[in-house]
This record gives sequence, C-alpha cells and structure tokens, in this order.
Amino acid sequence: MAYISNEDIQSRIGSAAYIQLTDDAGTGSADASKVDEARLGAEGEANSYLAARYAVPVDLTGEPQVQAALRSFVLDIAAYRLHTRRPPVPEDIIRRRDDAVTWLARVASGLVQLPATTAPAENSALGIAGRAVGPVRSLTRESMENL
Repeated sequence: MAYISNEDIQSRIGSAAYIQLTDDAGTGSADASKVDEARLGAEGEANSYLAARYAVPVDLTGEPQVQAALRSFVLDIAAYRLHTRRPPVPEDIIRRRDDAVTWLARVASGLVQLPATTAPAENSALGIAGRAVGPVRSLTRESMENL
C-alpha cells in the first residue's frame, strides 16, 4: 500500500520542478524511475519510524485523517529527496522534511498518536506486549495512610 503517488509528488512540487529535478538526460520530460526512487525512499523512511509501533505499511482504509497526515509528511520527505539531486536544497524544503521526521519520530516514541478512529495494527515483529488485566488496585499507598 503506497502512501503517495508520483502524481502527488508532481502536484506538490509543480510540473516544472518535477521535470527539472529528474531529467538527467535533458529530454524535457521527467524520469519516472528517479521519481519512483524518491517516492519509495520516502515511504521506506516513514515506515522505518512507524514500524516501531505499527504494522507497516499502515492500513489507511477508512482513516482519512491518518491518510492525510501521512500523505503530507511523506510528500515532504519525497520532495526533499528530489531536491537533493540538484543542490542547493531550498530552506523551506529542508524545514518541511525536518518537521516530517520530527513528527514521525514522535509517533514512533508514542508522544503523538495517529488520528485514527480505531488503533492501527501493532507491529507483531516487536514481540508480545504485556498488558495489565483485572480490577483496579484497591489498596494503595495513599489509601493506607489514614489507617
């Protein structure tokens, strides 16, 4: 499952930049293989963070908010990857990529939750997660102070 398409990248950076950043042969048209490389690299980078908590790729079915958030951040990373092919990279592209990586790292650490109506599937490769079950503790340090 892809988070973005090559057409999404073209819409984000504009047709002129899309061609300029990928046309190594000087044909006047974009090289789809260069765009694929940037897109797959960006999706892989995002998945490397998300895999710390979730099964990847994250299932976006029925989750428009998650889809929009991931799409936006993965597009920022893909745009950065394309711009690094023709330095210097504009400051706003660098900032947006840094913001995307920061957000992904916060999701991976649990500081930010994906805006899903149901929790995305956990990454089973991480092993079994322990969960507390049973009633809430009735005897606590605080409840014993007045006895």
